[in-house]
Amino acid sequence: MWASAAVSAAKLVIVAVGLLTAVPVMVWVERRGAAFIQDRLGPNRVGPFGLLQPVIDAIKLVFKEDLTPANVNRGLYLLAPMVSFFVAMVTFIVIPFGAGKDITVFGVPLGGLSVAPDLGVGVLFLLAIGSLGVYGIVLAGWSSNNKYSLLGGLRSSAQLISYELPMALAVLGVLLSTGSLRLDDVVTRQAEHLWLNFIPQWNLIPQAIGFVVFVTAAFAETNRLPFDLAEAETELVAGYHLEYSSMKFAAFFMSEYINMTTASALIVTLFCGGWTFPGMQHFSGWWLLVASVGAFFVKLAFFLWLFVWVRWTLPRFRYDQLMRLGWKGLLPLATLNLVWVGVAMAMRWI
Repeated sequence: MWASAAVSAAKLVIVAVGLLTAVPVMVWVERRGAAFIQDRLGPNRVGPFGLLQPVIDAIKLVFKEDLTPANVNRGLYLLAPMVSFFVAMVTFIVIPFGAGKDITVFGVPLGGLSVAPDLGVGVLFLLAIGSLGVYGIVLAGWSSNNKYSLLGGLRSSAQLISYELPMALAVLGVLLSTGSLRLDDVVTRQAEHLWLNFIPQWNLIPQAIGFVVFVTAAFAETNRLPFDLAEAETELVAGYHLEYSSMKFAAFFMSEYINMTTASALIVTLFCGGWTFPGMQHFSGWWLLVASVGAFFVKLAFFLWLFVWVRWTLPRFRYDQLMRLGWKGLLPLATLNLVWVGVAMAMRWI
């Protein structure tokens, strides 16, 4: 029993450290990537290739003066960044990021590389907990006693509610074809169904519409350009986190990048085969574990770069365009994808 608890705790620590490490890494990638796209140098003074710039930024935020404006609702003002950070950290625990069910550690089955591999409603847990992140944003906007913060919080709540519906319908298409709410089963089904007895049948191909809907909704859910209307500096200065400084601001900043990592991991899991890869049947044991983790993180890195690429390529939408895209564009497409999956399963095409 103690050995089993130790293995579970070790996986939890690995995931937590990995998510926290992803923040400075993606900050560096974001800044260097933006410089590359805009044909400039970017951070290149602190460490080789500017690799230590995120460390310096973190030190600056730690020692920056922590100001709390007058007339804020102090309890909710302090609670808001905690809620956002907690929700961002918790959502990743159901995502499988490697094989390993047949591997034992200290005589205890590893059970796969997922913090909660036995959670039978993994997808519902992720969607339910992920939807709580909007409370941190709304509380920050309302408790700051600032009209720009309040408008940012209201915008974000309307945006997240609007885009959660097509996102959930896109996920339903995957769950319908899988017949299970466990993300491990989603990955396994994509690995077991093969084209030409070799190519894995990832959901990316038969459910291409659902993939496009989910990726677009993921950009909106993470408040990334071109959907960052909650923080639009040309209209709202900084939006819901306008009145935050020092580590309270850093909590919102870290939450965005952790949510981006989780969204990318979910895209990989639902539509791109998760940790599976062509030819994996030739691997077993620890070799399969290492290869599967490598495959997962290669796919994850691609979608993280896609987030950066899109941010520095597309302009910000107007708010009416954003809402129109969600309700009149993505929602009908997500419904069409769900109908297609039902018909395709009835005809045994997928």
